[in-house]
Amino acid sequence: MSSTQPAGRRSKITPERMQEFYDAVLDELREHGYEALTMEGVAARACCGKSTLYRQWKTKPHLVAAALRAHRQGTLAAVDTGSLTGDLREAARIAAGTSGRDTRLTQALGHAVLSDEKLQAALREALVEPELAAFAAMVARAVERGEIVPDHPALEFLPAQLMGVLRIRPVLEGRYADADYLVRFVDAAVLPALGLPAAPAPRAGSDRPAPQGASEPGAAPRRAPGGL
Repeated sequence: MSSTQPAGRRSKITPERMQEFYDAVLDELREHGYEALTMEGVAARACCGKSTLYRQWKTKPHLVAAALRAHRQGTLAAVDTGSLTGDLREAARIAAGTSGRDTRLTQALGHAVLSDEKLQAALREALVEPELAAFAAMVARAVERGEIVPDHPALEFLPAQLMGVLRIRPVLEGRYADADYLVRFVDAAVLPALGLPAAPAPRAGSDRPAPQGASEPGAAPRRAPGGL
């Protein structure tokens, strides 16, 4: 009896095996950059046939986008604190979770995202559009609660403000935009622009701002690779 699978069927990829593929993609990105990354190289690192990768992801941009999405530790979709102020502060904390984990990945993709339309489209679909939808949902709830008018001119710039500061702080200061920094940025720059009241002063034992540059209690300030 032949053990060959019927045509059209494929063996199931376990979550553990899927993560091995994603790890291989990210390792290739770190070592070689996006332009030099190939499906053959990922397949060799993951010990699989490249046909397996093409069946599952079709193209290199979609494989890279999937790996980056799986690499993330949190998204903004579940944020709903009951106020726009609370939502933006919580979004800042979640965004900080991705800011310092792998600067080299961002650097590896920087030029390619601008020059490769397929990669740009895949990243927008996998990473950008869900977060933009989450911001839109936050604003819609705030408008419904009467916290802000729907045509407030500063609303357009919310995603750019929060996501932009993540990228620029390592360039300007040589350190990552951690949760403390981003929450203070929301309080000092975003909320006033929206005409929203400042967050209430933290109670004892709550998230009181740490000294500037400290990322976690008891931790030394982290510096970004290649920081100024």
